[in-house]
Amino acid sequence: MIEMKVMGIAIDTASGSPIIVLNDKDNRKALPIWIGSAEASAIIRKIENIKVLRPMTHDLITDIVEKTGCKIDRVEINDVEKDTYYSTIYLINNEGEEITIDSRPSDAIAVAIRVDAPIFVSAKVLADGSVSCDTEKDEEESQEFRNFIQSIKPSDFEKLLKDDKQSDQ
Repeated sequence: MIEMKVMGIAIDTASGSPIIVLNDKDNRKALPIWIGSAEASAIIRKIENIKVLRPMTHDLITDIVEKTGCKIDRVEINDVEKDTYYSTIYLINNEGEEITIDSRPSDAIAVAIRVDAPIFVSAKVLADGSVSCDTEKDEEESQEFRNFIQSIKPSDFEKLLKDDKQSDQ
């Protein structure tokens, strides 16, 4: 398993769908995963430290986990089949036992970033879905992708957050 960090959220210009981008610690590999708008909004809210009046779904999940005596230990994105990613949330209960919860990667990541739990990706998933950031052959494409990610501004997500806020009411 390779530890990854959330680099940010991008928008697929062709479909308008949000993409979460994970990077390895050395910034040599980027893993883009297409996700839903609600999950993207939840991740953006945490990254940007946007406060909400009432707990949102991922906040509620972390509260339930913690108040029942468990700790979110880590998240693993462990498989991909036909563009569908699979992940597991690992909990540790107060007896030290490990509990596994099947999850969509977007939900697992939204939960993990709320409690600073590490995010791991299997070598198979990285091999199947990552964008290399250091080979000569892919350098131009990788640079274009990095430039796209780095040019993202919080204002790019105003409509996404606005739509999410309206759906919460």
